Amino acid sequence: MRDVTYPPIIVTAKTAFRLLGQDIRLCGTDHVPREGGVLLAFNHVSYLDFIYGGLAAHPSRRLVRFMAKREIFDHRIGGPVMRSMHHVRVDRGEGVESFHQAVDLLRRGEAVGIFPEATISRAMELKEFKTGAVRIAAAADVLLLPVILWGTQRMMTKDHPRDFSRGRAISITVGEPLHSTGDDPVGETAQLHDRMSELLRETIAAHPAAEQPPGSWWLPASMGGGAPTLEQAARLDAEEKRERARRRAEKRASTRAAMPADKQPER
Repeated sequence: MRDVTYPPIIVTAKTAFRLLGQDIRLCGTDHVPREGGVLLAFNHVSYLDFIYGGLAAHPSRRLVRFMAKREIFDHRIGGPVMRSMHHVRVDRGEGVESFHQAVDLLRRGEAVGIFPEATISRAMELKEFKTGAVRIAAAADVLLLPVILWGTQRMMTKDHPRDFSRGRAISITVGEPLHSTGDDPVGETAQLHDRMSELLRETIAAHPAAEQPPGSWWLPASMGGGAPTLEQAARLDAEEKRERARRRAEKRASTRAAMPADKQPER
């Protein structure tokens, strides 16, 4: 697979990391094989996770093809860039095509990245997982690697202003591979969730204590932080979903109202 834009984008990103004076802490990256298909499952705490997530495979000289929501691909600038990097477009309403595209990439020996939570966790803990990760890994017959990202949420996440202060640490932990058979997607997904929850706590514990004092909004409530609990975060997610639906309905109504009467769709 030919990559024209991916390498220079990596160079640009690494330059930005250096300019920000970031302390990138990698652990367990030797679990990423140097060749052959492999599926990396990431937690999701920031809008920047797909940028930093690729670093997990960098020591193995791999480029990760991320599964990302349709809206990014629909953007007039982001879309062409994402397609040029051979990322996978995911339509949450119609996931069959993205499933098969990911399996095809894996069978061709690519490294693919997936976020089993689907959306950012306001709780900074793992939300409920979709079963797609284990089903894709099983269908392609590849290893499934759990990966934890930590520190990215302080730069850009939901409900908080952007903050690109210098000198912060970013932790990336790759766990031991899991083998998915596909025989019990729900049970195997629960195993992946348990393993990643354990890795998350290990990663937070190893992160510089000075960067996460008690009560910090970027720390889980269960660890003394000020982030919403999973239950509170679920309510916020539901409110956000309702608000998005309301705005879409208003936009459709506005579009219909602007159309000539003979061009309006039948109800």
